[in-house]
Amino acid sequence: MGSITDTAPKTRKALTEFLEMIKFEHTVFALPFALVSLLLATKGHLTWHLVLWVVVAMVGARTGAMGFNRIIDAEFDRRNPRTRNRAIPAGRISRRSALIISLTAFGLFVIAAAMLNTACLLASPFAIIVLIGYSYTKRYTSYSHLVLGFAISGAPLGAWMAATGTVSIPAIILSIAVLCWIAGFDILYSLQDVEFDRKTGLHSIPAAVGIAPALWISRLLHFLSIVFLASLAKLLPTGALYLIGVAAVGGLLVYEHLLIHPNDLSKINTAFFTINGLISMMFLAFVVVDTYLK
Repeated sequence: MGSITDTAPKTRKALTEFLEMIKFEHTVFALPFALVSLLLATKGHLTWHLVLWVVVAMVGARTGAMGFNRIIDAEFDRRNPRTRNRAIPAGRISRRSALIISLTAFGLFVIAAAMLNTACLLASPFAIIVLIGYSYTKRYTSYSHLVLGFAISGAPLGAWMAATGTVSIPAIILSIAVLCWIAGFDILYSLQDVEFDRKTGLHSIPAAVGIAPALWISRLLHFLSIVFLASLAKLLPTGALYLIGVAAVGGLLVYEHLLIHPNDLSKINTAFFTINGLISMMFLAFVVVDTYLK
């Protein structure tokens, strides 16, 4: 009994450190778009079974992906002054503990996929490969931001597949919108590490082209995200509130870019964490109201 009693607090501590390390609360970025996809695919005819297992799949996939990202990047994090205090390089959680939790999360993702339908289960190994593979891309290509966007765009695509068992043009368009949105704000986030990336041979768009041009690429991606979101109104029976929601997202993205200047990156965290979390939650709220008012 003594060993079990001693182990439990260590397990809780490791789990707490892990969840803080992966910024578990940032699941809010992609999860609302998965729920938007469910609403659009089902026209609001949701079931608790569908919502529950999509949420479980999202949490499992994101937790496993971020866990592997921190494990794979631990040596770079240790060398980067901005990230050296993360849990693995700082020694607050072992790679072994992080690996066990990450594998458990991916196992939960596969179980959730199986509970949804056969198509989701068959797609789950490919999703895991993409989610883990992203972490290696900064070593080889400046377009890692687009790979991250592609990985996370699987959230609305997978949710649509969970609801219908198939993938359709609207699902692909929604996923491309999310890809552009994620890639755009990941470029902004990577502005903090331009000098470190160049020094260590890591790749990013800001490191390749400079801060000012990278800002314009991010703006272009966010503009395309709004275009793709708006285009869904032509393909789906959305109402006026949907388009108002798209316009509100556009306004927040403009505000996000106004916060960041080539010579002043002090508000990146506000732009990255606060604004983008607000974007996803607010857009979901507009789609919910638009769907059920109709």
